[in-house]
Amino acid sequence: MSKPDIRAVLLDRDGVINFESKDYILTPEQWRPIPGSLEAIAQLNSANIPVAICSNQSALARGYFGKATMQAIHTKMIDAIEKAGGHISHTAYCPHGPDDNCTCRKPKPGLLIEALEQLDMLDRPQNIVFIGDSSRDVQAAVAAGVVPMLVKTGHDDVDAIYKESAKLYPDIQTFADLASAVSAILE
Repeated sequence: MSKPDIRAVLLDRDGVINFESKDYILTPEQWRPIPGSLEAIAQLNSANIPVAICSNQSALARGYFGKATMQAIHTKMIDAIEKAGGHISHTAYCPHGPDDNCTCRKPKPGLLIEALEQLDMLDRPQNIVFIGDSSRDVQAAVAAGVVPMLVKTGHDDVDAIYKESAKLYPDIQTFADLASAVSAILE
C-alpha cells in the first residue's frame, strides 16, 4: 500500500487514539492519549492525508453522560491533536446502544459512510483505510468497502480479535499501535 494510493484515514477513537476503558471514558480527565497516536495523526496530515474519527459512544444511550460531556471529551482530544500538529477533518459518532438497531453503530457501516461523505470521498472507498481495535471495526470497514487495519492497543484478547478479523478480511494487517500503522501507510 503506497502513500499516493491512500486518500484518507478513518480512526476508531477508544483503543486507537486514546486508552480504552472497560467502564467507558466518562469525563475529559479520563481521556488519555496512547503514546505516539497524536503525532501519528499529525504525520498523516503532513502527508496531505485527511483524518476522520468514527466511534461508537453507547455511554450516551446508557445515560452515563450527556452530549455536553462527550463534546468536552472530544474538545480535549481535538486540542491535544492540534497541539501535536494534527487536525481532524470530521468526527462521526454513534450515540445509540447495542439494541437500538440504528444504521450507524459499528459493525454497520453508517459512521464510515458519514465520514466518507463529509470528506467527499465516497467515489473510491478502496483508497481509504479504517484503523480500529476490534472485529466490529473490521466488519464496518468491509461493509463500507474501505481497507481495514487493526492495532493491538485496545483490548486484551488481541489474538482472538485478529483470528475473527482475518475471517472477514484475510489480508488484514495488524500493528502494535497507531504510530506503527501510520508508519506502514506512509512508507
